[in-house]
Formats: sequence, C-alpha cells, structure tokens
Amino acid sequence: MFNLPPLNTDTIWSIVKEEIDTQTVNQLLWYYLGYRYDEATGKWDNSAVADEWKSEYPEPPDFIGCRPPTVKLTRSIPQQNKQLLKEKLGFKGYKVGEFSPEQARRATAANWLLSYMEIHGN
Repeated sequence: MFNLPPLNTDTIWSIVKEEIDTQTVNQLLWYYLGYRYDEATGKWDNSAVADEWKSEYPEPPDFIGCRPPTVKLTRSIPQQNKQLLKEKLGFKGYKVGEFSPEQARRATAANWLLSYMEIHGN
C-alpha cells in the first residue's frame, strides 16, 4: 500500500510532535481501519473495514483535515483506552489556547492508534 512507519510508541510520539506528515498519519489510520488501495484498479477496497466505518466512509476520510471523521474516531476508542496517551506515554497534552485543531486531531489519531495497539497486542 504505502511505505508506512511501524506502529510503535516512537511513531505515536512522532505523530504528536508533528514529525510525521499529515498524509502519513491519515494513511496509518486508514491501514489499521482496514482500507486498502488497489493500484491495479485505482480504487479503494473497503472489504476489511468495519461496517460502522464503511457505511459512512466508503473511501478513507481525511482525519487530520476534517472534524467529523475525527469525532467518530474519538467515539470509537473504548472508554478504558481514552487516556492512553497520558497513561502509557506521559503526554501532558497541549496548553489551552496554544494548540491548533490539527494538533488536537493528531492527538486523537495517536490515541486511537495506541488503543489499536492495546487491543491487538502490538
């Protein structure tokens, strides 16, 4: 698919610190949600995507650029995993008034990926 970084805590920190570009963050989310790009057809294959995502987003959404898919991403994190950035990585968060919507979405993406790691034993 794409040349993605490994899913580990170094990658999660790189997302939060904005060291990984927005497109790669999106691609990581798409990959772990089950979206696959078929180079032969030039189309997205969503057969491995959960129905609750596939019905609303038949093609992968822009999580960093758009709020609605990020809200859905937040809601899909199990309650016990909502604070993983803080609990596992010691992330203190951003200071009120000193962060952008993109940074907040990156933190959501990072937390969702940490949750994925927790659930799938990565």
